[in-house]
Amino acid sequence: MVLTIKFIGALRHISDKTQFTVNYEEGMSLKQLMAKILQGVPQLERMLSDQQLDDSRFNALILVNGREISVLDGLETKLNDGDEIVFVPVVHGG
Repeated sequence: MVLTIKFIGALRHISDKTQFTVNYEEGMSLKQLMAKILQGVPQLERMLSDQQLDDSRFNALILVNGREISVLDGLETKLNDGDEIVFVPVVHGG
């Protein structure tokens, strides 16, 4: 029972991973998965959260099975065995 995690763009470079799997745990939320990912790849935290704004929201587009999490339950989205979670970095400019 696994979840497939994919990183796109700069996240792929920082994590040195294109795709990997995480063991699925019954009732796991996206927020819990993020904590697990950041534990294993701590260098991603700088890229995924906006520490300058002291904002706890993640600074990436996150898709669960192709659906953006804002149309689901955000970080409280419950995951299921076999789900695919994709992280796409948000590019800011001005």
